[in-house]
Amino acid sequence: MKKVSIIFLLGISSLVFSQKVSKVSESKSSGDKALLVEADNSKAALEEKKRIAAEEKAKLPKPYDPKADAQKDINNLIAKAQKENKNILLQAGGNWCIWCLRFNQFVQTTPELKEIVDNNYLYYHLNFSPDNKNEKVFAQYDNPGDKFGYPVFIILDKNGKMIHIQRSDVLEQDKGYSKEKVMEFFNNWTPKS
Repeated sequence: MKKVSIIFLLGISSLVFSQKVSKVSESKSSGDKALLVEADNSKAALEEKKRIAAEEKAKLPKPYDPKADAQKDINNLIAKAQKENKNILLQAGGNWCIWCLRFNQFVQTTPELKEIVDNNYLYYHLNFSPDNKNEKVFAQYDNPGDKFGYPVFIILDKNGKMIHIQRSDVLEQDKGYSKEKVMEFFNNWTPKS
């Protein structure tokens, strides 16, 4: 009888143990599925972000002209800046760059910023794109886009001398730009400063 009891206990123990292992296996399997679902959700979230960004980009004005003769335009701006005693603000980037488009829109729709720009600068969008990289023009300014990305801002005095290069990432806030930081940047490089 003792042998039967021991065998019975061993049998029950085996059964209980195998059920626990089975549950662990199931939870791991469902956990794997959960991880796969999470990965699919993050992929879906990324696709959704891309879609939203594309919609935003489509709605924003496109200020860059890949066909423009940038050197000729800058030479004309220098002549005008001398007459008007203004500096030149070159916003380097392209219509492909959502942060470039956001910055332009931000300046154009924020009255305090637009006023500072209009009173102190000639604002030009220096194109960098596969259509026109403006390599000779960018070389004059030590290719700041290669170092800092786009947009990048190049400030010229009224004589066309480069006096400042500004990275844009330090002006960003959330999915846009900080009015206070941009205002400080603009005010620091006016002809009067």
